[in-house]
Amino acid sequence: MPQKQDTTGEELKIRVGEEQVTGRAQGQGRPIVLLHSLLADASSFDPLAALLARTHRVVQLDLPGFGGSHPVAGGLEAVADRTADAIRNLKLETKPIVLGNGYGGFVALLTAIRHPQLAERLVLADCGVGFDEPGRQAFRNMSAAATAKGLAAISDVAMRRLFAPAFQAENAELIEQRRARFVAVHPETFHAACAALASLDLREQAAGVKVPALVLVGEQDEATPPRMARELASLLPDARFVLLGGCAHVPQLQAPQQFLDAIAAFIR
Repeated sequence: MPQKQDTTGEELKIRVGEEQVTGRAQGQGRPIVLLHSLLADASSFDPLAALLARTHRVVQLDLPGFGGSHPVAGGLEAVADRTADAIRNLKLETKPIVLGNGYGGFVALLTAIRHPQLAERLVLADCGVGFDEPGRQAFRNMSAAATAKGLAAISDVAMRRLFAPAFQAENAELIEQRRARFVAVHPETFHAACAALASLDLREQAAGVKVPALVLVGEQDEATPPRMARELASLLPDARFVLLGGCAHVPQLQAPQQFLDAIAAFIR
């Protein structure tokens, strides 16, 4: 059961068999579950969650291997299954909207493929159905460099994949906060996610996702460029595409009000 922690919400410790998934919940209303990126943990949703909590029951989950969530072996499919089980075990009054960003977007999509009755709607931000070969190689390179030198050695690369250079220059304090969060990720979780994303291809399976979807992407996203989101939207049976001007890979953190305005009608 959720435990009251402070005025910003409740700490969640969700049992999935013998394992645990952690998170935070706040607000009342239509439920929406937030799944974070690989390079940015659940706290990357904090500004957006505060806005959403005015009208929704907002759940920020720590994906397996992040925060207090136990890791899971078996690739992205196992991550999606663990996430689906955790959402079911929340015992929400109605089916939730599932919103994923980056890595969390791929998890949300795969969760919808493997558990088609779980979500009422999907919001998929800065993700796709699979990377091209240069994109796959980028994950292999990051994993290899982190193996050789540690996550701190690739933190500049990680920040560039999250934020455009101009935004970094104007928001130095935020960038250092995000860098510290990235370096704290468990290395095994990072390597497993890189391996999964380097081989993922959901193109054939995307057609089986019947729930309505809103696909968004920052126009400056270098990690999952707009062409990936456009391809995803074209393959889903019921999807709408939105390009977010001036944003990169984590638009909900960079411009939370702009992001909320873009999704407001869809999640109402």
